Amino acid sequence: MDPELEAFIPFFPPADLTDPFTARKNLAELAAAVPRPDTTDMEVEDRMVPADPDVAVRIYRPRQAQGAVVWLHGGGFVMGDLDTEHPWATRITEGSGAVVISVGYRLAPEHRFPAALDDAYAVLAWTAEHAAELGIDPARIAVGGHSAGGGLAAAVALRARDEQGPAVCFQLLNQPGLDDRQETWSARNFTDTPWFNRDKAAAAWRHYLGSRPATPYAAPARAADLSGLPPAYIATAEFCPNRDEGIGYALRLLQAGVPVELHQWPGTFHGSQAILSAEVSQRQNAELGAALRRALAG
Repeated sequence: MDPELEAFIPFFPPADLTDPFTARKNLAELAAAVPRPDTTDMEVEDRMVPADPDVAVRIYRPRQAQGAVVWLHGGGFVMGDLDTEHPWATRITEGSGAVVISVGYRLAPEHRFPAALDDAYAVLAWTAEHAAELGIDPARIAVGGHSAGGGLAAAVALRARDEQGPAVCFQLLNQPGLDDRQETWSARNFTDTPWFNRDKAAAAWRHYLGSRPATPYAAPARAADLSGLPPAYIATAEFCPNRDEGIGYALRLLQAGVPVELHQWPGTFHGSQAILSAEVSQRQNAELGAALRRALAG
């Protein structure tokens, strides 16, 4: 474990999703403790995207934007909202120079699959339809997210390919949750890792899926065919149950002819990039923005 990160482990809430309402409260408190970023160099606007039901989004517009990213927060499909994601959406905007459309998708277990995916896909379609209003090139729209949001971003890319939907030029998947089966080495063995472990991952999938069988749109690692998907940047954390499914997905994308940049961050754990004082976190966060900037530069 990176020593700069290890010192902060006692301050993280327990890795427990058995009570979604307590988990949401803990995440909100954790997010509130993150230093608030400066937004003076960008416009920040809350909107409702027409859908069934309408979807809340927060749009971050930097000066001279290079494309856009539909951004999906983490939280095990159960936690997180526009406010908890605000610090990270702001940093993605700063680092990438892109218009960031942060999606307040519906949460499980009140709203199980495919509610979150439907919300995310509706926002992708809205973004493409309103590219001129947003001041972006419709050919430069990416999807991205962290943890469960990374899995949702991968699912949006799959659905857009299958339905000949809006063109997605890039997918940015940070520590993504891609596979409900939990059969990889990291998923089976990381039972006591900080913030996220095997039990918490299993609870997230139970809340998200309920009694429904998983499909590739719920768990993208189940997709048999990954050809024709947009180029990807995939980042994994060493002590994270999602690690091996992220690496495996990257390898399968490569084998399907999809360009991939893969970065496995040593000494890190799931969500540890929130510890901004650590040098490795600073590199992680900077690289996410830089990868997106490169992809949207055209």
